[in-house]
Amino acid sequence: MDIIRVGVITTSDRASAGIYEDISGKAIMDTLNEYLKNEIEYIYRCIPDEQPLIEEKLLELARDKKCDLIVTTGGTGPSPRDVTVDATLKVCHKILPGFGEMMRTVSLQYVPTAILSRQTAGICNNSLIINLPGKPKSIRECLDAVFPAVPYCIDLIGGNYMVANEDVIKVFRPKQ
Repeated sequence: MDIIRVGVITTSDRASAGIYEDISGKAIMDTLNEYLKNEIEYIYRCIPDEQPLIEEKLLELARDKKCDLIVTTGGTGPSPRDVTVDATLKVCHKILPGFGEMMRTVSLQYVPTAILSRQTAGICNNSLIINLPGKPKSIRECLDAVFPAVPYCIDLIGGNYMVANEDVIKVFRPKQ
């Protein structure tokens, strides 16, 4: 079974300064550990909400670390400091708007402010980048909604083969 390399980036001025613990990045890793049977190698970064720095880290993980999947948390809202989506749009050569549409649709079932989220996903080199919100509960809801398409997307862009724990999440791959 392939080892899956996953980049996790938390964008938070306060968490990166040590003012509070990053529970969102941990929530991503906990969720992916449940979803996948593969061994996962995580490359974790907790950084301030600075667009050039976010772009640099996304490119580092996509190019130098060759991550199959890069998941960000934080910086998806409308405030001036929310620039994670802007960084993702800048580094990706293909945007996959269906990810954001699905995540907002699911989140709207819980909170009316989900329409303020700018979550998206895209391809950078051979990495799938997914922008998630900053709250652990929302992270799980959004990943539950979009992850069924992630392994096939990773297949299509030349990444390692993900084996899902079908007792936890059902993924879809077209029959060949």
